[in-house]
Amino acid sequence: DQTPADMYKKPGEKAQLNCSHNIQSYDQILWYRQSESQQMQLLGYINVRIANPESGKFPVTKPDAASGTLTVKDLVAEDKGLYFCAVSEHSDTDSLNR
Repeated sequence: DQTPADMYKKPGEKAQLNCSHNIQSYDQILWYRQSESQQMQLLGYINVRIANPESGKFPVTKPDAASGTLTVKDLVAEDKGLYFCAVSEHSDTDSLNR
């Protein structure tokens, strides 16, 4: 579930998007933007243990295992696009090395 469904902001403002889900074993939320040229860009992801934003412009937070927030700071025209959240189960690379 992603809210709000649409948003209109002025340059310099910030935008905040929320994502929630009810899949108990999924603890990771990923954020993407699809630009007008149709390219998808990973903006950042977060799980219960680690936050990995692409840059300081797109901070991500995760108040609990079933929700997350993306903030887009200092909006400019190039920030226009479709924003998506996706959820997944965190992959544990340590278990591959055993």
